[in-house]
Amino acid sequence: MQRLEIESVVVTDATGAEPVTVADLLAARPDPFCEIESTLLWHLATAHDDVVARLVSRLPAPLRRGQIRPLGLDRYGVRFRIEARDGDRDIRLPFHKPVDDMTGLSQAIRVLMGCPFRNGLRARR
Repeated sequence: MQRLEIESVVVTDATGAEPVTVADLLAARPDPFCEIESTLLWHLATAHDDVVARLVSRLPAPLRRGQIRPLGLDRYGVRFRIEARDGDRDIRLPFHKPVDDMTGLSQAIRVLMGCPFRNGLRARR
């Protein structure tokens, strides 16, 4: 039997890398959508072409060329894969704030689509 002792951790993504303490890693909670991400992506891709189209319309025009499909989803945003003749790209649309449940996810997607007043957001006075 082998034992793994973690001495240092670096978290990386498309935006860069950052060291994380071992204590913070051990205390981290899983993303609320990690167990259902593939189901949510499949549902978005097969039942909500209109939502995907609205989300993608927020991208700069040059990035909207090619086949676009949902690639990933977490509490911080949604990612799309753009498959074009000149190469593939992954693009992330971040939510305005992290979300922790399906209600928050629905609201965040509506905000990204440009529908901020559905699902409870109120106009500033």
